[in-house]
Amino acid sequence: MATATNKLTALSIKSARAGKHADGLGLYLEVTGSGGRYWRMKYRFAGKEKRLAFGVYPEVGLAEARERRDEARRVLRNGQDPSAARAATKAAAKRDAMAGFELAATAWLEHKRPGWAPETYRKAKYVTEMYLIPKLRRRSVATLTTKDAVAALVEIGKGAPALAAKARQYLQGITRYAEQHGLREDGRVLSLRGAVPTHEKGHIPAATNVKTITTLVKAIENYPTPVTRAALKLAMLTAMRPGIVAAARWDEIDLDVGEWHVAGHRMKTKHDHLVPLPTQAISALREMQAYKDGRMYVFPPLARQATPHLHRDALSAALRRLGFQGQHATHGFRGMLRTVARERLNVDIDVLEAQLAHAKRGDVQKAYDRTTFGDARREAMQAWADYLDNLRQVA
Repeated sequence: MATATNKLTALSIKSARAGKHADGLGLYLEVTGSGGRYWRMKYRFAGKEKRLAFGVYPEVGLAEARERRDEARRVLRNGQDPSAARAATKAAAKRDAMAGFELAATAWLEHKRPGWAPETYRKAKYVTEMYLIPKLRRRSVATLTTKDAVAALVEIGKGAPALAAKARQYLQGITRYAEQHGLREDGRVLSLRGAVPTHEKGHIPAATNVKTITTLVKAIENYPTPVTRAALKLAMLTAMRPGIVAAARWDEIDLDVGEWHVAGHRMKTKHDHLVPLPTQAISALREMQAYKDGRMYVFPPLARQATPHLHRDALSAALRRLGFQGQHATHGFRGMLRTVARERLNVDIDVLEAQLAHAKRGDVQKAYDRTTFGDARREAMQAWADYLDNLRQVA
């Protein structure tokens, strides 16, 4: 075994020529032809000769290089490979750096985004950024305890009871992602069942009586902002989800044929959806061509909106301004169609379900029932638009 001779000195290091210059106990200075000076340590582990790098001289001085050598020898005496121990330490440091809750939550959102519909991602991003991150920003997913997680969820529940259950769902997803990516120990599951009191979900408000619908149709017709007015009309005449309407693209719409093809990645069902456009919807969309000017989206953003298209919340805000808060929501156009078209126009429920693009129930039905009722839906939606038109013209 080599002995500690401490052969090198500051002076000998400065004057050293190209080659390897031993200091003792495996430590040596390697000088390159270009003058670079690198600290190395040679050692044997499990019968194999190995090397460790300790840095560059003069950033790492002689005394520090010897300290690193001595530490490596202590690791060897404990039966460990210094190289493996160093790699583990670096990995742990990297893991700790990436395990901050905000970083892990953001990474989880990006991981899930490709497989989610835009509206699903929007909801998850909103709850995560507005509620979970502010409560847990100072925590690490590596060490997050059930107690701390429950405390955060309880606080969220006090201010936003309707979102607390979603927050719990997303928190479980974040910690599961952390386990799968080495940011949290395997099997360290948060016990969150019962952490959030059951919140009674209210029905989305929807106008379903003739008097309210008549008032609603007339109010939308007279709404002063053209872009928002046209978007509300499209939502009312097609019963598509608000997020889909707000982000409608010109390349999806064929005004001559009267069809709107929504790509599967934008749909909750993940399937392409063909929306028949009644003549009233086509008229509203033709009015929006005045705003086209090379734009991708049908409905441009309003002033101070950061989105590339009209923000879906603009539709909700418009309905509130029109006095329908608690009576009718943007999503309520879907319930309005399903209820009123069934009761007043005798539209078959399967035709309405196809128009609403509701997911089929059961694996067998999902696999084999591909019926879209194209012609029947076209007739039904024109009848629906005509019905609303007649209400609008009522004195």
